[in-house]
Amino acid sequence: MNMLKDADAATASATGRMLRHFSLEMTAKDVPSLEEAAPFIPQGTRIAIAFLPGETFEARLHAAVRVRALGFDPAPHISARRIASETELRTFLERLAADAGIKRLFVVAGDPPVPEGPYEDALSLIRSGMLAGLNLESVGVSGYPEGHPDIDGDKLWRAMFDKRDALGEIGISMTILTQFGFDPDPIVDWIAQVRAHGIDALIRIGVPGPAGIKTLMRFAARCGVGTSAKVMSRYGLSITQLIGSAGPDRLIGDLAARIDPVRHGDLSLHFYPFGGIAKTAEWVSDYAAKHGN
Repeated sequence: MNMLKDADAATASATGRMLRHFSLEMTAKDVPSLEEAAPFIPQGTRIAIAFLPGETFEARLHAAVRVRALGFDPAPHISARRIASETELRTFLERLAADAGIKRLFVVAGDPPVPEGPYEDALSLIRSGMLAGLNLESVGVSGYPEGHPDIDGDKLWRAMFDKRDALGEIGISMTILTQFGFDPDPIVDWIAQVRAHGIDALIRIGVPGPAGIKTLMRFAARCGVGTSAKVMSRYGLSITQLIGSAGPDRLIGDLAARIDPVRHGDLSLHFYPFGGIAKTAEWVSDYAAKHGN
């Protein structure tokens, strides 16, 4: 009985740590949704702003300014291959710093097979020198617990080491933001590998916010996330029954039960609000209250 109580207490403690400084993702067009959800989101929460094709730099800048004005911490994404020139990048970064007071960014290569400008990938943008002098505290990079469909594992590890070292050279800490997933096993195993490789950066574990089952399956297919019948049953849904909605309750509980703070280090949750920001923010607020956080 005492062992069960100890296990429950450890799980609750891990859940609290991961939720304490959770982050959310939005796009430039989601500003009205964020304003609606603001009462459910703790002040100072980190809000990532995705860099989607078709959105203007002005719209992305406006989103970052509104995030700051609402009392949150904007973390704009930069898609390296979608940057057309050094001037375009410099102007955007300088305005983000001046108008939104950014302290952090997330840098990713992006989807275009051919770069639209001088930056081949996230590392080349980090090494460009453009991030120095902005008073940034941290820069986020991608993590792939289930691997990347186009990049082999050795290259992914090498890229992570190189990004860490390049950021360290300009005095900026690295944060790792993972692709979302439904299965806790590859996530926890991958975190252990990150630590075994000597990387002690904060890892933000990507989890899908509550959404309709069809929506979750659609985003999973688009992002190459595993959705076998076994995996989805562990998440709490069946791929043969696509009616209704699901949330990450079971996933977060399973993650917390397997997390060892000594072995797995500094972790937090990052919510991809596929069902909407307000719905996700309310869910997180309710979940935290139920678990005493």
